[in-house]
Amino acid sequence: MGLSFRHFNYFGYGIYNDLKTRLPYYKSDFTDALNYRVVPSTAFIFFTNLLPAIAFAQDMFDKTDNAYGVNEVLMSSAMAGVVFGLFSGQPLCIVGVTGPISIFSYTVYELIQPRGTPYFPFMCWVYLWSMVFHIIIAVGNYISFMRIISLYSCDIFGFFINFVYIQKGIQILSNQFDDVDLASGYCSVMIALCMIICGVGSNIFGNYLHYFKPWVRKVFVDYGVVASVIFFTGFIHFGGKLNDTTLARLPITQSFQPTSHGDVRPHGWFIHFWPGENIAVGDVFLAIPFAILLTFLFYFDHNVSSLMCQSKEYPLTKPASFHWDFLLLGITTGIAGIMGIPPPNGLIPQAPLHTESLVVYDNSGKRLSVVEQRLTNTLQGAMTFVMMSRPFLVVLGLVPQAVLSGLFFIMAIGGLHGNIVTNRIRYCFLDKDYIENDPQCPEVWKEIHRLPTKKWFYIYTVLEVVGGLAEFVITLTKGAVGFPGVLLFLAFCAKWVWPLIIPKDELKKLDGEVADEFIVKNFTVATDERRRRKRDDDEEKGFGNTEVTHEGSSVISSS
Repeated sequence: MGLSFRHFNYFGYGIYNDLKTRLPYYKSDFTDALNYRVVPSTAFIFFTNLLPAIAFAQDMFDKTDNAYGVNEVLMSSAMAGVVFGLFSGQPLCIVGVTGPISIFSYTVYELIQPRGTPYFPFMCWVYLWSMVFHIIIAVGNYISFMRIISLYSCDIFGFFINFVYIQKGIQILSNQFDDVDLASGYCSVMIALCMIICGVGSNIFGNYLHYFKPWVRKVFVDYGVVASVIFFTGFIHFGGKLNDTTLARLPITQSFQPTSHGDVRPHGWFIHFWPGENIAVGDVFLAIPFAILLTFLFYFDHNVSSLMCQSKEYPLTKPASFHWDFLLLGITTGIAGIMGIPPPNGLIPQAPLHTESLVVYDNSGKRLSVVEQRLTNTLQGAMTFVMMSRPFLVVLGLVPQAVLSGLFFIMAIGGLHGNIVTNRIRYCFLDKDYIENDPQCPEVWKEIHRLPTKKWFYIYTVLEVVGGLAEFVITLTKGAVGFPGVLLFLAFCAKWVWPLIIPKDELKKLDGEVADEFIVKNFTVATDERRRRKRDDDEEKGFGNTEVTHEGSSVISSS
């Protein structure tokens, strides 16, 4: 009898099952890309991934004394797009440089700089240790703990991310007043507001008004934001009084070269991380607690991003992949450390927006299917890499920072509009007659209105708002590096504390599973297999039949 997963307590079984169930679809992941939805989706996700990423690059550039810049972020996003587009089990999940990782990067810089610890070797060790923890989690099937993640955690995380986008947009505009002059500040505010009008307006025009045929309105939805970015980048060159105004733009560097040179990173894209030459042995071990925090962040952030792009509102047919994808994320994290770039992970709201851009609707607006394929993610990654070449890098250098601010606001407004926490807050101020009698009232509010007891709804909404704001507030403090701990604490509260406050039957109406069962079952596939084998062994020994439930409990019935 040969060795099997049973002999190793099913270590690695989750990865094995992900590959076994997803590989049969690999060919169709490319043939299914022969669909028109791929074209606007690629353009849309390229811009909605690229521009926020370079805005975060600006943030890290300012707060790490120019250690990180545009090229580091472009390299990270390009690597993530190509690697996850070609090799991940769920290519719909967009991976790149996120707001939380930019906060983590410059917070670590602020903490270790006074110690004289070299930044890039230290960060390399943070990412290498984190890679080890990723591998342990993936091989040990510990992704199964994500079963505790409910809609509460995903909803407040999306709520929080949109506040981060608003804060970053305001921060960029504020910097124009401080770093340039008053005229530049007011002009930047005007450009950002015009961006909002055009970007959000194109979505309203395409989705909610009926002035043209559906295919014409769809053009506004698909390309409105992209056209706004291009137009307002050129807007500052229209001449006239604009010639008298200096607008801050994105700082760029040499093509395919790191931002920093000289003593900061003398070996280019390869960080010499071994102890003795560039970093003390004590600092190598000091990197471990930071790596644990980073692993917690990625464990939550990436898996929630993957869940949200596979949520039950999307009619997906291909199986999920969590264990293999988290292993792949760990490998890219280690590579990012060696290259001296910020590590990529799952993006919110880009990941669910990517799925939304691939939805095929009927004439009544009902979701019929999703174009599940690998091309959009891979292409946007390849296009991001091309942006590091000189002609395109110069073009990026023409983008006014005000445009980046406007894009942050567009994404935040769109994200908040569709966020369930926002809609629950809005319900509290709606006219009840509108909900009860107007046929145009969205179903989300009618469902809330039909709840027999509203008291628990209001309490739950308050808990959501408090949770989202708690995540946001900690990022504004020196304790921002502990942000992942807040995420996990709130996830545990939703699982074990909220049921003590709100009756379980009422909580089920307000909270629930993020995705359909065929998606979330991949979390516990190794545990379920272990229990199934134990049940079979018990039956052979005559101990009776064991029925395994979805919750992981077992009911023994007599033979």
